Amino acid sequence: MADEGKSNPMRDIRVDKLVLNCCVGESGDRLTRAARVLEQLTGQQPVYSKARYTLRTFGIRRNEKIAVHVTVRGEKALEILERGLKVKEYELASKNFSSTGNFGFGISEHIDLGIKYDPTTGIYGMDFFVCLTRPGGRVAKRKVRQGRIGKSHKVTKEDSIKWFQDKFEGVVLATVAA
Repeated sequence: MADEGKSNPMRDIRVDKLVLNCCVGESGDRLTRAARVLEQLTGQQPVYSKARYTLRTFGIRRNEKIAVHVTVRGEKALEILERGLKVKEYELASKNFSSTGNFGFGISEHIDLGIKYDPTTGIYGMDFFVCLTRPGGRVAKRKVRQGRIGKSHKVTKEDSIKWFQDKFEGVVLATVAA
């Protein structure tokens, strides 16, 4: 065989995008301060998310802005992900990984990411969600000559766990049945 010792570059897993979500649960000043925190962290303008329906117990009305999120791609996504995983001490539970090969986790204080504490801003927690993909994933998403990705080329839960362990020397904890 000609490809002894070489790995197929089309099988390499990479980070497609990192989504940072900060849900405040109310509109107003706290939400704009949370948006400022995300902008400080990523250098990008965050997008506001609206409530889908009214929840009287939480005091949330339909179409009220309650959260901010930002999508980061490329090298910046890897750098922010590294900082987030450092807060979690590179330990994730196996339930953090989805069957489609993506994974997510949350942190409770944004100041752990290296942002200086500002008393006027306060402390916000946020969710990290990482979408993993292989080269050629655009085939299923493009508009013209759209195709399907084969089952063997899709990223599975096992693939994403192995990528996390190899890339970050991370530890995946088995979930404990309660």
